[in-house]
Amino acid sequence: MTTDTLIERARTLLRLRRPAEAERELRGVLTRDPEHAEVHALLGIALAEQRRSSEAVAEAREAVRLAPDQWFPHYVAGQIHLMAGRPGDAIAALHAALAIKPDYAPIWSFLSRAHLRARQWAEAADASRRGLALDPQDAEPAGLLALALTALGEAAQAQAAAAQAVRLDPENALAHLAYGRVALDFGDPGHAARAFREVLRLDPGFGAARDLLLTALKRRNPLYRALDRLRGRFFGRWWVVLLLPAAPMLIIVLLLVALLHWVAWTVEAFTTLRLARAKDTRLLFERAEVRAARLCCLLLTAGATLIALGVTSSQEVVGATGAAAMALITPVQETVHTGSPLGRVVLYGWAGLLALVIAVSAALASMSGVMLSTYTGLATIWIAAGVRRLFGRTVTI
Repeated sequence: MTTDTLIERARTLLRLRRPAEAERELRGVLTRDPEHAEVHALLGIALAEQRRSSEAVAEAREAVRLAPDQWFPHYVAGQIHLMAGRPGDAIAALHAALAIKPDYAPIWSFLSRAHLRARQWAEAADASRRGLALDPQDAEPAGLLALALTALGEAAQAQAAAAQAVRLDPENALAHLAYGRVALDFGDPGHAARAFREVLRLDPGFGAARDLLLTALKRRNPLYRALDRLRGRFFGRWWVVLLLPAAPMLIIVLLLVALLHWVAWTVEAFTTLRLARAKDTRLLFERAEVRAARLCCLLLTAGATLIALGVTSSQEVVGATGAAAMALITPVQETVHTGSPLGRVVLYGWAGLLALVIAVSAALASMSGVMLSTYTGLATIWIAAGVRRLFGRTVTI
């Protein structure tokens, strides 16, 4: 076979999501022509699809080194950096591609994705508009524009862009994802759930759609929706605790906020178990999330039982231990809903440490230890916020 035939074959394998086979074809070409920039670029994509990020980035850099004046290596480098979770490098590479070929709409779409990943909403919207201007019939930039406008809080424009994306290509998963995000963020969880189901029909491997579908299904419950909105609005920032030395009375407000979060997490546990038992939604849940919900319900039951025993027997430590057990709902839920694997490990350790302190304090009849553990458990919302900020969270488009 000729080199061009092998390259086209590798491209086809990549489109069919068979990156390992594409890698073999491309490495075969490189044995003939080790300085073929396009092959290095395509090999980088094949490696990135196999989650071999460091090798993929190395191939992308080699492609750019071999052909710095061609737009394609820069374009592919942008994609690979984005897949590797490096939006800053992706933005730089895509701007280099646009400097050479500014009229190629897909570059603007990937630039929009990179800005979205970097949480640069205005820049993402601008890139989407540029891509849509070049290709008004492409649903992808319209969908990306809807996502950016949603993050900017532009409800009317976001709804129009999402509707345009679906109208342009009813079989485009991103278009339905954008439509669902708009509906979810602006108060229509029913329509959002239908949109996310359509995403999963079109692309069953779209993990972000599964998580968003679960959120939409939960938000159909008015109580859950109200608590979730309040939980996201009030003082979920780690730095709030730093204000305590300057304003000691703030402790009362923080306690109320922590209790609000605890109620919201408790409702989350019951809602998760209800949906996990339903026939048409049970397969949407990960085992860890269901186990955490069951544990939270067990903690609630055990805590209420201990409180009742403490009241009837006039043993304050027993009742306080029940309150401490119920307070563990917050660290358990904060842990399982943390996106970063390393962050989850840290919070699992924190929750385990709290449980150990509660058990030891109860065994020693230490009222101060039990009460301190209760307040610390409720305050995990700020500890978890700091952990997530430190280890980051994955943003998937």
